[in-house]
Amino acid sequence: MRPDILNPLFAEVTSLKGVGPGLAKPLERLRIARVVDVAFHLPTGHIDRFPRDELMMSDAGRVIAIALTVKEHRASSSPRGPTRVRAEDAAGNSVALVYFGGNSGWVKKLLPIGETKVVSGRLDLYGQDLQIVHPDLGDSAEGFREREAIYPLSEGITSRRLGALAAQAVERSPELPEWIESGLKAQRGWPDWKDALARIHADPADAKARERLGYDEVFANQLAMTLVRADTRKRRGRALNGDGRLRDMLKLPYTLTGAQSRTVREIEGDLAQDAPMLRLLQGDVGAGKTLVAAMAMLIAVEAGAQAAMLAPTEILARQHYETLRKTLAGLPLEIAVLTGRDKGKAREATLMALAAGEIDILVGTHAIFQETVTYRDLALVVVDEQHRFGVAQRMMLSAKGKAPPHLLAMTATPIPRTLTLANYGEMDVSRLDEMPPGRQPIETRVVSEDRLDEVVNALGRHLSDGGQAYWVCPLVEESEKSDLAAAEMRAETLRARFGERVGLVHGKMKPAEKDAVMEAFAGGRLGVLVATTVIEVGVDVPNATLIVIEHADRFGLAQLHQLRGRVGRGGGLSRCLLLRGSHLSETSRARLALMRETNDGFRIAEEDLRLRGAGELLGTRQSGEMAFRLATPENMADLMQCAQDDARLLIDRDGGLEAPRGQAARTALYLFERDAGVALLRSG
Repeated sequence: MRPDILNPLFAEVTSLKGVGPGLAKPLERLRIARVVDVAFHLPTGHIDRFPRDELMMSDAGRVIAIALTVKEHRASSSPRGPTRVRAEDAAGNSVALVYFGGNSGWVKKLLPIGETKVVSGRLDLYGQDLQIVHPDLGDSAEGFREREAIYPLSEGITSRRLGALAAQAVERSPELPEWIESGLKAQRGWPDWKDALARIHADPADAKARERLGYDEVFANQLAMTLVRADTRKRRGRALNGDGRLRDMLKLPYTLTGAQSRTVREIEGDLAQDAPMLRLLQGDVGAGKTLVAAMAMLIAVEAGAQAAMLAPTEILARQHYETLRKTLAGLPLEIAVLTGRDKGKAREATLMALAAGEIDILVGTHAIFQETVTYRDLALVVVDEQHRFGVAQRMMLSAKGKAPPHLLAMTATPIPRTLTLANYGEMDVSRLDEMPPGRQPIETRVVSEDRLDEVVNALGRHLSDGGQAYWVCPLVEESEKSDLAAAEMRAETLRARFGERVGLVHGKMKPAEKDAVMEAFAGGRLGVLVATTVIEVGVDVPNATLIVIEHADRFGLAQLHQLRGRVGRGGGLSRCLLLRGSHLSETSRARLALMRETNDGFRIAEEDLRLRGAGELLGTRQSGEMAFRLATPENMADLMQCAQDDARLLIDRDGGLEAPRGQAARTALYLFERDAGVALLRSG
């Protein structure tokens, strides 16, 4: 239960002075619903404002604050032209205050002739004259801070208004007991928590205040994971000691890579322990995660238990089922699939066989943890693309075993080491950082959108040779509507050229419709699949050896790499064409150059973190992913190991949560909303 001392921070944002229904909407768009959300909505920069008594040409380009007397209004002859107000300083120097908007009436009310106002804005030269465009007005020079914070905004709210709300939030913030180890705090020169909060809103350039707040959030996160890990180690699961009989019978047409062999040994060691395994398996597309998962499930079956594999979509579940059937063909075990599509007698037969222990490995979607699904002896759960599942869902599956089952979570999204520690610190991590022999790198080219006709002609030749291709359309704006419109328009233009061989999938389609189109593409009945980014994690089509990504400069590196991974799944050479716009930023240019240079997903992920930041790394925030609001990518790498060490010190040396520092740390868990994690994260 949240400590009472935090109640003022968790009050509704409407309890702040001046926040009515009109302001609540733009705040909602910024995900600000409570006082604490305002306090943690940190400024991203600042304006230095120079107070002046007299206008000077040398101040051009600076933001100044100065008292001016209004002398004259000059409305434009054009209805859309600006209104200019001539004003003078105390020495008689003149400046034009310029307002765009076409209606001079409100400007006259704002700045009546003869009145003296304190004005602030950027002083610019317009020819030989000084001007300030859309200046801010104050009642006195004290009305403007010399350093003013700039906040992330939404339509309907200004930085100054957010700053005023932040000042109220800071005032309401309680003095909290110190949770940082005293030696560390002194060594780093960090202020107290409330002092840091006040300082960062007053001066966004205050590095020590920003670092302290970032550390607090990372520390709370690491402490939650340390507690989960300790709790997991205490709980008695069930040791799984496979005798090797099934693995010895396995006839593979290739040998495992060194990374696969190492990971299988790590998993085998985990499964032999009483404490339930919590392991994250990271591997680039094509690195062989499914084979490692198959080996883990064989160990469970050898030990007389059952295993379940959970996939995020029906088509992926059925793809895993078919892959496992082929890989494990000839072995004396039973594999079944269960998705929402299975109904009636077939479903009943699967459920009865599962409960009787006649099914050794079950593959499926969320349907495999519904109440009606019972296992005779579930001992291992494999979760594919784990960031697509909420923690509560994974816990439901974990509850299906007689004892807490072992968990192997897999992801094809390469995650930088810093974020792996941040988001999966309670788990052991294995990395498949080698590609199986014979897999060719995907040839990647960057092409200007001016050459679109040439790309379409090349697509035509590719189809004539019997190949298949993906065509990915961009997120034009921050809305699904424009994303969908771009895909529909591209599908129309390609159908005009290639007819009914062109299919379309997008996020607004019903799952069954989407699966039907994907299956038609996988079966070769479609030659081109036009898609929004829903194919980022999708079906395996070895014959699809070309992918075209429109407006590639609008995607992040990690997303581009995931999209590129849709091809290169057969033995032959695959190509990725990145269509770029004509005006590239330096960041976009760097991204595309790196994509052309390397196929290494881990290198790309590290660079993506540097260029974009942690919040965007996995694309749209998924249900299992944690948010960091105060820690930035720049300081996270430095703070993460320090926070992890301090959390362990608290548990191992300083008496855990019951000692005085532990009580303070408990408050930090609630402040940063990692309290739920202590109860829930144990499912992985």
